[in-house]
Amino acid sequence: MSKFAETNEKIAEAVVGGYKKIENGVVSGYKKIENGAVEGFNKVSDACVNTFFTKEGETVEDAKKRLQGNVK
Repeated sequence: MSKFAETNEKIAEAVVGGYKKIENGVVSGYKKIENGAVEGFNKVSDACVNTFFTKEGETVEDAKKRLQGNVK
């Protein structure tokens, strides 16, 4: 293999490696933001159900099931 081809291969490997690091960083950052948003929504949702829709002695989970019509 020529010296030019070897150098070209090394550059290609470096570019791919750099791209993978950036991609992994972006994906993990997005997942952290997404998980934080979902957790925040669930906390607010649970607080609203607890405040407005639970009956005395009923848990938030039971109230959600009742509101969804899943209680048998």
